[in-house]
Amino acid sequence: MAEGEAEAMAAGPAPAPVGSAASPPPPEADPDVEPLPRGFRCRLCQVSAANRPSLAEHLRGKKHQRLRTLRAERRAQEQRSLFVSGFARGTSGAELAEYFGAFGDVATVVMDKEKGVYAIVELREAAGRERALAEPQHALAGHRLRVRPREEKVFAYSPRPGGGARREPLGPEKLEQALCQAPDVDAQMSQLVELLELSEAERRVRHLLVTLFQEVFTEFFPGCAVVPFGSSVNGFDTRGCDLDLLLDLEPTKSLQASTPDAPASTSDTENSLLSDIDLVATPATELLDLVATVLRRCVPGVRRVRAVPSARRPVVKFTHKQSALAGDVSIDNRLALLNTRFLRLCADADARVRPLVYAVRLWAKQQGAGNPLGGGPLLNNYALTLLVLFFLQTRSPPVLPTVARLRDLPVKADRAVVAGWDCTFPRDAAALAPSANTETPSSLLAEFFRVFSDFDFAGQLVSLREGRASPLPPPENPEGLKLGPLNLQDPFELDHNVAANVNAKTAARLARCCRRAAKFCRSLRYRRKSAKGRAWGLTRLFQPAAAQPGDAAAAAFLIPIPRATRGALAPSASARFAPPSPSSSGTFSGAAAPPGRPFGAIPRFLLLGESVDSPKKPTAPRRRKPRRDAGEEESAAEGATWTCAVWHRVWTGRRRLRRRLLRGDGPRDLALERTVSQTIVHRDGAERPPQPLLRFAASARPAATHVLLRLLPSPDAPAPLFRDFYHFLKSFLPAAVRRRLGEGAARETQPQDGEGGSTP
Repeated sequence: MAEGEAEAMAAGPAPAPVGSAASPPPPEADPDVEPLPRGFRCRLCQVSAANRPSLAEHLRGKKHQRLRTLRAERRAQEQRSLFVSGFARGTSGAELAEYFGAFGDVATVVMDKEKGVYAIVELREAAGRERALAEPQHALAGHRLRVRPREEKVFAYSPRPGGGARREPLGPEKLEQALCQAPDVDAQMSQLVELLELSEAERRVRHLLVTLFQEVFTEFFPGCAVVPFGSSVNGFDTRGCDLDLLLDLEPTKSLQASTPDAPASTSDTENSLLSDIDLVATPATELLDLVATVLRRCVPGVRRVRAVPSARRPVVKFTHKQSALAGDVSIDNRLALLNTRFLRLCADADARVRPLVYAVRLWAKQQGAGNPLGGGPLLNNYALTLLVLFFLQTRSPPVLPTVARLRDLPVKADRAVVAGWDCTFPRDAAALAPSANTETPSSLLAEFFRVFSDFDFAGQLVSLREGRASPLPPPENPEGLKLGPLNLQDPFELDHNVAANVNAKTAARLARCCRRAAKFCRSLRYRRKSAKGRAWGLTRLFQPAAAQPGDAAAAAFLIPIPRATRGALAPSASARFAPPSPSSSGTFSGAAAPPGRPFGAIPRFLLLGESVDSPKKPTAPRRRKPRRDAGEEESAAEGATWTCAVWHRVWTGRRRLRRRLLRGDGPRDLALERTVSQTIVHRDGAERPPQPLLRFAASARPAATHVLLRLLPSPDAPAPLFRDFYHFLKSFLPAAVRRRLGEGAARETQPQDGEGGSTP
């Protein structure tokens, strides 16, 4: 019997021949079929079927049969293939084919094109591979070859070229549109999880990447294990989250210790490139450098590898080119594995946990108090997640048990002590009794904001182990906990304050935002869907200052713009704004002017296509060497205000277009930015849209070293779209003005042309 036929038979039961006495097995008995609460799912083809007839028709279809045949062929190839490494750089596939031809006919040799450190040698018969594996040693051109069976991988069908791992980016507009269609807030919270969590294709890509890491690291550290932890596997994953990996070297160390004097033919560590390194005696910093070297030289697609030994948990950071994933590898972070299992347990214990965590994390990010990537004075996703879990522990009755309660449950728990910390808790959520709490996710979210709106973050210690907030320990506490404006204790590593990086300003902002959110959650706009198509529920909550509609001070967006400090540019002159001229077609005409010229707040190259309805404090166009009287000086010091409308997305695709223009001999600096804006406008169409994208009011007031530009969106302006526009303007406009000031200082003695000398 041919190997392909044998594999096809092993892959799943074939339909019984016509006229056979034995009845065919039911379609749900196929090993590729997974039963669902409603219907069935074919794991091989990633197709769902509503009932048994539909499932049977799919299993008889061409697509399923073709994939079964392809899987059988792949498995047969794996059983005839060898993984070969250790050869000299520059070794060709023909040389390897000639060498392994002594064991049997070689079908193909696939070289690692990127790194050139390994090859897959496929023989035509499995017997040839067995003869090669039976050979105790292999050598080619003076280099000892490491030969082992090719790893058998799980066959995964990709519905699209490239693996289908990347979904279309979920922008604020699409998120708002999707959530507004939900019937109530509870449905919005459930839909938020579906929109933000990793897709099956994205999970598969991460699994394949972990498999690749395992395969490469095993070559250098026999017996090691590459274990993912953190956001990818803790139940609270989001699009674009980092890939955190633990390289467990304890099995390798045990292997070295158990076979210190074994002969070369029987020692597994002899096949490793690092066989002459004692992992037990090697310092952690050197091990970290070794891991970085392996990543940099031997893992295909890995870029930007750098060791960070100064981190609290030393890691090696990297990015993967093909998947666009960023991640890190640590060699001593077993506590993170326990934290990951604990979060997974909480996510599986109650269906309300995940929607609540996703909503709070996105809300904190939109309010400027949460940072999903960590670092800086903001709360990272881990700290926000623990804060939500603590809140659920304190409900009456509790939604989640405390860590101490988990440890004392009368069920079998995995006893674990890591670095001296007791990390004992059940691993299976099925061992937990269902919660008696009947609150809905939307009511829990409102209560979360109410509880933390007046919470004493600086004077209490939040403990998930005990499920309560206790008074702060003395400064010289025995646990060595670092205290600060927000004290959130890790559930297992009791000397770690998860929010130690948070400063007093961020803690105050979190409390202030919670008060606003709690007030909004008491309104009808939170509980009821808008009949007029306005933002409601979560969409309104996620907007800045959503709790206080109509509060202009809270809803304003500020941008500090630098001003010249030289004597030639007086404070009043630096606050001047040029009005729209007839030739500007209703666009902003101002840009930072050289000394002696009016100061423009918004460059034309940036807001090309933005209309000015009517300046409330117009000033006459300035000519060369203008004179100023006392009235003009007083008016300039007070500032100016405009009502504006945005017609084109001049910020979308700007960076990519700028890079494309820079490849040639195009303009540079401000002239380049003007060209970029013009190109974007022409791309959208020559005619102006019938309605502007958004409207806002812009006002400016002078200060000692800068001019403060305040943007206030109109009530009907789409909040996600305006935030995109504002964030782009905030990062881009000050830098553009600084460049313009520099250009003006360089040519202050030269005559200026154009609209008052303010057009770049």
